[in-house]
Amino acid sequence: MPIGIRRIIALGAATTVLAGCTSASEGGSRTPPPLPAATTGGGSPATTRVAAPGEPRDLVTGLSVPWAIAFLPGGDALVTERDSARLLRVTPRGSVTEVGKVPGVVPGGEGGLMGVAVSPSYDRDRFVYLYFTAADDNRVVRFRYDGRLAAPRPIVTGIPKGANHNGGRIAFGPDKMLYIGTGEIYQRELAQDRGSLGGKILRVTPDGGPAPGNPFSSRVWTYGHRNVQGLAWDDKGRMYATEFGQDRFDEINLIERGHNYGWPDVEGVQQGRRNTRYTDPLLTWSTGEASPSGLAYASGSLWAAGLRGRRLWQVPVDADGRVGRPIAHYEGRYGRLRAVVRAPDGSLWVTTSNKDGRGDPARGDDRILVIPLR
Repeated sequence: MPIGIRRIIALGAATTVLAGCTSASEGGSRTPPPLPAATTGGGSPATTRVAAPGEPRDLVTGLSVPWAIAFLPGGDALVTERDSARLLRVTPRGSVTEVGKVPGVVPGGEGGLMGVAVSPSYDRDRFVYLYFTAADDNRVVRFRYDGRLAAPRPIVTGIPKGANHNGGRIAFGPDKMLYIGTGEIYQRELAQDRGSLGGKILRVTPDGGPAPGNPFSSRVWTYGHRNVQGLAWDDKGRMYATEFGQDRFDEINLIERGHNYGWPDVEGVQQGRRNTRYTDPLLTWSTGEASPSGLAYASGSLWAAGLRGRRLWQVPVDADGRVGRPIAHYEGRYGRLRAVVRAPDGSLWVTTSNKDGRGDPARGDDRILVIPLR
């Protein structure tokens, strides 16, 4: 284990374990000063039966920065490649077909073709949604999928773009609205500016307009985020998101309507006298242990893919939404991990990201792994 001390902050509890150094961006190498002690309110950690992940197997090899996965009815998945702008169709047996190269994608830095989501009404409308970096912005587009790539139509434009912190995760929630994780592109002030789409979680209708019930009569659902790349809901409809920290703390947040998650005024849990304007995270890691991108919920746990941390984190969640002590799996075994999703059969599909310029590609990279849950 790396040297140092960090704290994992569970809702209502804190546990200490060993830590590593931290990062300034998705995979940087800035070393911070010693961490202060962090605490939360009273209470007890979550206690629940913890699912055990089995032995991963390669489903697909030879990919290039597979960024996101979304399942179609029937069990096949659509997979994006960030830098190539290719959209792939992958079967549960590992057969890969190129759907097409998405027009208008401008790769570079942490930008390119990122999120993918399938309409909850796909059986009727055949809509697929993509998040990508274009010439002047990050945007969400929609197209009708009938086995080939039709011309995408923009439905959300004007999301700030930059070399880093482009966000990029999209997912439909239980309410059948589309949620969009964005970044503040290293312009920290955007996170607190409710007039900007940067550093936010957006909630929109399937047509891209502000969803009914949004708190600010705009597309903004929550704000004060640095760079959101993971979205997930548990069995009771509670929403969670991963967020990249800067010098010290990566986060998992419980996402609630209209809340301000503090960036850039707060990184991690507030110290000393708390500002009630800001919502503290459920859980933090040092950025050397995590740099969390994809997030999924399955079998009573959240599963977070670690980029710089090079491991899959399991976070038990009890019936009341309290989180237990995180468990690290496959540390260093597969390199940088990017996406994690629950497959229709209950397994996890996890992608590596070793060809993104920050990893050390091994033979067969990048790959999609299938991990059974017991």
